[in-house]
Amino acid sequence: MSNPTRQVEHDCTAAQGCGAIEHIIQPRDKDLGGFSVRRTLPTAQRKMVGPWIFFDHMGPAEFPAGKGINVRPHPHVNIATVTYLFEGEILHRDSLGSLQAIRPGDINLMVAGSGIVHSERERPELTAVPHRLHGLQLWLALPEKDEEIDAAFHHYPAAAIPSVTVEGVPVRVMMGSAFGVSSPVKVFAETLYLEAHLHAGQSLALPAAEERAVYVAQGSLKAQGTDIPEHSMAVFANVAGVVLEATRESRIAIIGGEHLGTRFIDWNFVSSRKARIEQARQDWKAGRFPKVPGDETEFIPLPE
Repeated sequence: MSNPTRQVEHDCTAAQGCGAIEHIIQPRDKDLGGFSVRRTLPTAQRKMVGPWIFFDHMGPAEFPAGKGINVRPHPHVNIATVTYLFEGEILHRDSLGSLQAIRPGDINLMVAGSGIVHSERERPELTAVPHRLHGLQLWLALPEKDEEIDAAFHHYPAAAIPSVTVEGVPVRVMMGSAFGVSSPVKVFAETLYLEAHLHAGQSLALPAAEERAVYVAQGSLKAQGTDIPEHSMAVFANVAGVVLEATRESRIAIIGGEHLGTRFIDWNFVSSRKARIEQARQDWKAGRFPKVPGDETEFIPLPE
C-alpha cells in the first residue's frame, strides 16, 4: 500500500542513557478515508532493519457496511511482501492466479522477484456488514542473487506458525528462529519476525540478530531505562543483554536479520539497481506486466 507518511526520528546516544537503542522512530498517522496507516520504514536516516525495507501498521480501522479495503492491482519487483493481520480479512489476488483470503494469524508471503502484480480487496460477504481491519504489512528486500527469481506465492495458515512461551510471555515465531523455535515460512536471508503479547510488568529478552528493531503496535515498553511508546519503533545496536519490559499491556513485533546492503525504492519498486527500477516503471507504464486473473480491468497508474 502506498501514501507515504512523514516520520519523526530521534537518534539516541549513550550519553542520553539510550545505550543499545540507535533510533526511536515515531511515524505520523495518515488518514486514508477512514483507514489509518502508520509507516515506520523506510525513513531518511534508517532505510532498513536487516532485510526489512518497508513497515506499515494498518488500522485498527472500522468500516461501515459497503466500505472496506479496495486496493487496485499494482506491481512489485525484487522484493517479497509479508502481510499479517490481527483482525479482519483481506482478499489477495495476483498475476500468478493466486486467490487467497488472509485471516488473523496467517502469514501471506508474496515473492515479487522478477515481477508480480497483485490486488488487495475484500470478499462481498465481508463488505456487506460493518467490520474491522488491523494488521501489519512489510516488505523484504531480496539478496542480490535472488532479486530476479521467478515470482511465487506462499500462504501459511495460522496453525502452521509456531508459538513458544518465554517466561510467561506468548511469542509467535513468524519468520526465522528464536527461543529454540523455527518458523516454516520461507526466507532468503537471515530474517527475524516475531510477535509477542506482554502484560504490564512482564519482560522479554531481545533475540540476537545482526540488525533488529521492535515495533509497539499496542501498549508501551521500556528498554535500558528508555521509554518506547505506542506506535513507535526502536532500532537496536547489535549488543547482548537487551531486555524489553512492558509498562502496560502490549502487543509488539520484533523484526531483524542480516544487513543486505544498499537498496533503492521508488513507489512500489525496490532493487539494488536504479536501472532496474526505471525499467520496471517503464514496463508498468507500457502495460508489459501480467494481468491479475479475475481483476483485469482496474489498476493503479504509475505516479508521475
